[in-house]
Amino acid sequence: MTGLSRRQFLAHSAALAAATGLGLDILAPQLASAATPPAGRALAQGDIPTTLLQTIRQAGVLQGSYRGLTTGPGEPYVPRLDVLGRAASASRLASRRSLLYLGHLSDLHVIDAQSPARIEPMIVSDHSAWGSAFHPHDPLSVHATAAMVRSFSDARYSPLTGAPMGAAIVTGDSADMHSSLELRWYIDLMDGVAVDPASAGKVFQGVQAWSEATWAYRPGDPSGGSFGDYGFPRLPDLLAQSIATPVETPGLPAPWYAVYGNHDTLLLGTFDLSPQLHALAVGGQKSFTLDGTAGSILNGYASTGSVFQQAMDALGIAFGRPGFKQVNPNPARLLFEQRDFMAEHFSTQKTPGPVGHGFTQHNLDSGETWWTADLSPSIRAFGLDTCNAVAGPDGAVPDTQFRWLEAGLRQAQAEKKLVLVFSHHNSLTLENRAARPGDTEVLHGADEFVALLLQYPVVVGWLNGHTHLNQILAHTSPTGGFWEITTASCIDFPQQQQVVEIVDNRDGTLSLFTTVLDHSSPAVPGSGGTSTDLAARSREFAANDWAETPLMRRGSPLDRNTELLVAAPFDLSAITDAALEAQHMTEQARLAAYEQARGL
Repeated sequence: MTGLSRRQFLAHSAALAAATGLGLDILAPQLASAATPPAGRALAQGDIPTTLLQTIRQAGVLQGSYRGLTTGPGEPYVPRLDVLGRAASASRLASRRSLLYLGHLSDLHVIDAQSPARIEPMIVSDHSAWGSAFHPHDPLSVHATAAMVRSFSDARYSPLTGAPMGAAIVTGDSADMHSSLELRWYIDLMDGVAVDPASAGKVFQGVQAWSEATWAYRPGDPSGGSFGDYGFPRLPDLLAQSIATPVETPGLPAPWYAVYGNHDTLLLGTFDLSPQLHALAVGGQKSFTLDGTAGSILNGYASTGSVFQQAMDALGIAFGRPGFKQVNPNPARLLFEQRDFMAEHFSTQKTPGPVGHGFTQHNLDSGETWWTADLSPSIRAFGLDTCNAVAGPDGAVPDTQFRWLEAGLRQAQAEKKLVLVFSHHNSLTLENRAARPGDTEVLHGADEFVALLLQYPVVVGWLNGHTHLNQILAHTSPTGGFWEITTASCIDFPQQQQVVEIVDNRDGTLSLFTTVLDHSSPAVPGSGGTSTDLAARSREFAANDWAETPLMRRGSPLDRNTELLVAAPFDLSAITDAALEAQHMTEQARLAAYEQARGL
């Protein structure tokens, strides 16, 4: 196959220069590089900071049981043949071509740690069961997410082929506690807009600053509680540093898309929103005791919680009750409703786009929370909403959405489009069939969903999150199969995300290369209080979660840097070199504009 003719190259270059506002003298050399076959590019893995080069590992004890982190050697790609079912040809190493290089983020859990609607004291009842209600690094989540965005910016070119990033997907749990402010922060961080974490003013107002909350990690004086006993350090300036200045990111380097997670659907990803919580979120009272939280906030979830009782609880929250402290209210903390999540994605920067980030006006008008989009001329994505809006953290696929996906896959098969499926839940957590009385819609579980995807060989990958760990599963059938790729989170250790590249090996096979990214901060946190220092501290805190097994969340080498092989579902020569060249030129022009705007 041949690429673009000289005339086609010049015409496409001129069109891209006009679209990006960059001069041809600046753009043309970069477009020429994009048009060069990967084997001819002088791009080495050493130019791209990923876990191929360096990993972050547990180090020795610093105090008590509290351990530090250190760097370790990088991890090479591990080939996996579970789906292909036969040996791979060695010739693929020299002949491969990149079809799409994309970023995969999930479970960012951007947190307003000062919000009155947080229910941190529930951890007192059972640390293991309620661990997600409170983390010692909650005030640092914005900094960790910003550092992760910087990692995607640093990895905007593939460490394997040098291909420019063409798209990114966020597979849910973006706003931790259903707060409109958290939702806004997450979108701004993805877009490259500075975020001010001082949601209550210049002084931190929250349980970690209050001596009465001995159950919490209080960095000013951690003594007298479980975190201090474990050996968490005394860091008297940490809370002030966490809100001292706006947090900046370069923004994601490619158009990004989003789907719902259970935390974007229910309180703490589990409970429906009550009148008490709506009142609490925008009010001036914050709980610091288990009795205050359970008695005033969660009473409405009990089977005996009448409408009158809920109204009385809302009034009690507004005017104060034992176990609460006065804080500065912030109306931006309003708890969002289901359509608000989609609508907020339309309030976004022109670049990297797209407006709506997968959601369209049809979604806003119909209330449908799923979408489809072509990420490239040859690759189609289906963004699903697997969340159960009734109760519980796990999910399922409603029949309406299931039938919509089935029709879309049938069309993609007929049009010879490779397919990626995006959702929050994975095949281990797709069994929640909770329903409201009278609702008869069928909710499909993992077995039915996987069986549907296996019917269509054009499905090559299913990207998801939810379980906060790196895991890759092979789903096979007598005629082929696909790969399920689950990424870790940005809140729990190891605070990693990933990039995925789809490569045509030109031998009748495809490879999906997964590369794990640590966020852009050192293994050992500095003491200067910069956003990078705070991101590093967040990861170190997460590695010391004694109620969990944080190292397990790294997954095995088979779940991290991998080459996932699959048989090509059709003759990939139908994707011409000229079409790929034009695609990569467009992606390269977009990155050139991104780099110029940010001085990279």
